[in-house]
Amino acid sequence: MSKLGHSFLRESAKYLGEVYLPRIERALAILPEKDLWRRPHRDVISVGMILQHLDGNVRQWILSGLGGESDARARATEFEKHERATAAELLANLRSTVEQSAALIAGLSKHELKRSHRIQDFEVTGLDAIYHVVEHFSWHTGQLVWLAKACAGRDHGLSFYDTAAINAAHNAPDTPDDSASKS
Repeated sequence: MSKLGHSFLRESAKYLGEVYLPRIERALAILPEKDLWRRPHRDVISVGMILQHLDGNVRQWILSGLGGESDARARATEFEKHERATAAELLANLRSTVEQSAALIAGLSKHELKRSHRIQDFEVTGLDAIYHVVEHFSWHTGQLVWLAKACAGRDHGLSFYDTAAINAAHNAPDTPDDSASKS
């Protein structure tokens, strides 16, 4: 496999396990436990539902779709309130699924990336499946973080970037050496 292919697999596994999952963990740390199943209105899913849904999606697309495990996903139940499940339990399930999936992704061959797979009644390549899962995980991570911040209140303290440093670096005036290299 090319360096580019290896890089794609490594980065995909990294985003799932080392970027998005830690962001979810940090968001759960500020989320009041009473708000795990809170839905702002009936057309919005709760943090608990997002955790269940991500676990089901990653398991179906990666572990079943690419890894050959049996597909026992009951997607509709992911959007039901399971009040007995705690944030810690849901997170542990998701972490296990992500860790297994990241390991599987990292070990895929060029053939597996190109091969056609039938997942959720879609005909996709292994590359398509991985791209779908990483994008989908990112989308719902953002939703979960937003819900956690909203439930925790104005002083939530959750940030993933040093905005002041980014703005200072981006808006810094060019030095004489910098301007010569940009022309």
